[in-house]
Amino acid sequence: MPSPPGPRPSVPPDGAATPGAPGSAHVYRPEIDGLRAIAVLAVIVNHIDPLWLPSGHLGVDIFFVISGCVITGSLARQPGRELGDLLSGFYARRLRRLVPALLLMVVPTALLICLVDPHPHGALRTGLMALVGLSNLELLQQATDYFARAAQLNPFTHTWSLGVEEQFYLLFPLLVWSCGLGRRPQGRRRLALAMTLLSLASLIGFVVLWQRAPASAYFLMPTRLWELGAGCLLQLALEGRGRLEQWLGRLPPLPLAVALLASLTLPRSQGLLAHVACVLLTALLLGSLRRGQGLQRLLSHPRLVYIGLLSYSLYLWHWVVLCLGRWTIGLRPATLAPLLLLMLLLAVASYELVETPLRRARWHRRRRGTVALGMGALGLGSLVVLGLDQLPPYSLFSGRRPQLQAEGVKSLSAPYRIPGTPWRWAGEACVLGDNSQIGKRLPLRACTLGDPLQASRRVLVLGNSFSASVVAGFDRLVREDGFAVTLTSSWAASPVPEISNLGPYAPINAHYWNREVPALIAGLRSGDWVFLVSDMMIFSPPLKDRGPGHDQALQQLQQGLIRLSDRLGQRGIRLAVLHGNPFAREAECHPASAIPQWFAPGGGPCRLPDRTTSLQRRLPLDRVLQGLEQQGRLRVIDLFDLFCPGPQCTYNASDGTVLYRDEHSHPSIEAMRLAAPTIRERLLDDRPAAAGRRR
Repeated sequence: MPSPPGPRPSVPPDGAATPGAPGSAHVYRPEIDGLRAIAVLAVIVNHIDPLWLPSGHLGVDIFFVISGCVITGSLARQPGRELGDLLSGFYARRLRRLVPALLLMVVPTALLICLVDPHPHGALRTGLMALVGLSNLELLQQATDYFARAAQLNPFTHTWSLGVEEQFYLLFPLLVWSCGLGRRPQGRRRLALAMTLLSLASLIGFVVLWQRAPASAYFLMPTRLWELGAGCLLQLALEGRGRLEQWLGRLPPLPLAVALLASLTLPRSQGLLAHVACVLLTALLLGSLRRGQGLQRLLSHPRLVYIGLLSYSLYLWHWVVLCLGRWTIGLRPATLAPLLLLMLLLAVASYELVETPLRRARWHRRRRGTVALGMGALGLGSLVVLGLDQLPPYSLFSGRRPQLQAEGVKSLSAPYRIPGTPWRWAGEACVLGDNSQIGKRLPLRACTLGDPLQASRRVLVLGNSFSASVVAGFDRLVREDGFAVTLTSSWAASPVPEISNLGPYAPINAHYWNREVPALIAGLRSGDWVFLVSDMMIFSPPLKDRGPGHDQALQQLQQGLIRLSDRLGQRGIRLAVLHGNPFAREAECHPASAIPQWFAPGGGPCRLPDRTTSLQRRLPLDRVLQGLEQQGRLRVIDLFDLFCPGPQCTYNASDGTVLYRDEHSHPSIEAMRLAAPTIRERLLDDRPAAAGRRR
């Protein structure tokens, strides 16, 4: 999140001034609020549509650098005679600055999300963690959860940066005290040395984790400390008035500003370079700005400065408005203008009526009393959010209550047990989630439904996240037919190894197909099945997006299936492929945003492809799979009529059963239970593969 904005120029409150220029270290610098304005506007543009400003989210990195400056200057001016004085004064100022606007955003938003999201547990938990400074850790957990709600549909996703800063606040005052900043002659030099070492270690960790576990690099405070550390070192250099400060003053600010803006346009594939460049350029630009320069005057324009003053409240509310807009009326040209106006009005109201008055108010005659009041307010807000999380599902809905899956976002990590069987499928152990798990051995028994030693026949399910979502389709096979079903999965795994994965999961994809899958197949016997379960969306793109690449991908799929079928056939193992998911994954439309609800009786803002469009899109894939089935190479298990029972492919209008569990088109538990008879029939059929039925 952005550092809370600086005060109005006329009334700088205690400890809130932005870093000063050399020679007047604590004078308010309006150009820094102008830079805050640019940063928060970049974030908003990116959050509306990443294609407009691919790296606009790096505005948060700019705020981290500014925060490092502000906090260092604040602590240097008010070091305190005792550690207790330092901490109580620091945390009293932080709580007055952060808590009022945060509570005003979190509590009403928690209520609003319950009105539109039939399963708000994940969002409410994130909001609760935001109030205690841990939302970045909660979001990291959700980022590595196969079936967590998409970040765009969680109204508290943006609070991760607040968690990073608050965790930094726990460390930094202690470091300042131990180095003696403001109390000892060598305090500034000691703090500079300590922050240099910590920032270098943090940067190295960030670079390493960016390659292996990018979500951890993004969300964790230790891997973000170098950005706050850059601001700290800059402020120490400016206040030191030495050679480094003089060198910074000779830098031309305009080229630095242009380069900084250019870094915000870098594609996401250049994320590591963009992060490092943005932080470095922000620090250099802040150090080079001097009063009276053209760029300094531009950044000090009153309207730009006011947006900078709004930046904290604007940051808090912009994401909430966009998120609730996605749930209710959608983000499109006709709705964007009123949504922008709403976020601006909410930010102004928050800043003028809550944030500024309470920041300036005297909460208690003692600073420890102010800290206690702030912590108490956070505790009360947490109880409200926790209470909302205890409400029964759908209690705030009216009209037909669709039968959305009841397992919530934690379903994959919860053990799934079929009654009467000794073994269970424990999801986390069976999923290769990121590149850091390369070399991990998938535990066969932990991933198996039924007893693999006594099974009459075994089924090995392979694929991406869709293979982990079809568990409920095997109940009767295990309970009544004595099958053992082993389910494994790798994030973003390609349908066959011949199709390369060029994204961030390429290493784990290669490991899955080249090491894990052969070892799993080696444990099968004649008569067993390998069942490939993927979304297959890359083979059914919209007609306007088809080109030579689409035909090449289909050829690679065909060749890969032929090779796999031949290898399995030599050992008497049969191959099955799941087919028939018509949902357009690229739409990223949560089912709850498409079905009729109280706020949208005719259906929500999302419109998924209808039955006719879905059939047209899948025709080329139909030809490939049906041709291979006619050759006897595999068996196609086509669930299209289940997933698309009517003109719309979202839910069954007769009983309200929603067929998808999330915006990525993973089947719901109810859908897979309905699919279980078809899967059972096809896997029990020992006849040679017949031609697939055409519709």
